[in-house]
Amino acid sequence: MKHGGDLTAAMARHGGDAADWLDLSTGINPRPWPIPDIAADAWLRLPSQADETALCDAARLAYEVPDESGIVAAAGTQALIQWLPYLAAPGGVAIVGPTYAEHALAWRNAGRELVGIASLDDIPEQARHAVVVNPNNPDGRVVEPDTLRRAAAQLRRRGGWLVVDEAFADVDPSFSAASLTPELPIVVLRSFGKFYGLAGVRLGFAIAGEATARRIALALGPWSCSGPALRIGAAALRDQAWTIETRDELREQATRLDDVLRVGGFEIVGGTPLFRLARHAEAHRLHEALAQQRIWCRRFDWADDLLRFGLPADAAGLDRLAAALAAPL
Repeated sequence: MKHGGDLTAAMARHGGDAADWLDLSTGINPRPWPIPDIAADAWLRLPSQADETALCDAARLAYEVPDESGIVAAAGTQALIQWLPYLAAPGGVAIVGPTYAEHALAWRNAGRELVGIASLDDIPEQARHAVVVNPNNPDGRVVEPDTLRRAAAQLRRRGGWLVVDEAFADVDPSFSAASLTPELPIVVLRSFGKFYGLAGVRLGFAIAGEATARRIALALGPWSCSGPALRIGAAALRDQAWTIETRDELREQATRLDDVLRVGGFEIVGGTPLFRLARHAEAHRLHEALAQQRIWCRRFDWADDLLRFGLPADAAGLDRLAAALAAPL
């Protein structure tokens, strides 16, 4: 599986319509922020500077971005991941892994020399830049701000960047690197769609020092986000009551999912409140058995004994997973 969230291949092999499947292959909140009616002008006109400013102001508050830093909106963090290797100074990149594979692919496609490392303490001399996903996908490993600060200071002496992908940081933003961006060469990526459960909106943000943020904005060009995305994003990011309630709900649902997986014979080895990483000696066989029952989870080519499970939306989804895991292989 290259990515989760696309049932096309699963349905082609095992049948059914999307409504027949329990899709646990992503780390997207299954209880999305409720989209309000969007005024017709958002669909009919080019996105306005006023709407973009309103979105970035809301994101600055939600992500606690210092006034001295810039924030840039894009059509999803994937668009930013694609651009950063072309905007960064020449030189190689160290990527903390295993992790989200698109980072390595983007830097490799840009002709950069890559080296995989186990932690930011291992950045080699030949690497001018480094990338870390925090919390990491798929194991949920968290790098503390002091470690991020040391790594960024090291890369500053080389004229490089530390890219910190915080796609899954919304539930616990206490370790965010956003506060470090005025003083250090850090580019923070924040995903809107995962926590708010609106991945189809395609919205994400880069947070960096003012000069770096301007470079990113110039590369993206005008109208980098749709009018509806600007309106939806601004309203959702301002909804602090929903955010607080949802953080608690996600933690509770993740705990319930852990219980189901343990009863099913899995060992929980990592994750975040949006997904769980679980070990089982028969993981790949279980992936196929679950698919035959139209339950889709995430497997990995680099680990035969690991599966990643997103959260079911409700008790019925948890019960369906529990029943499937109780069935013989």
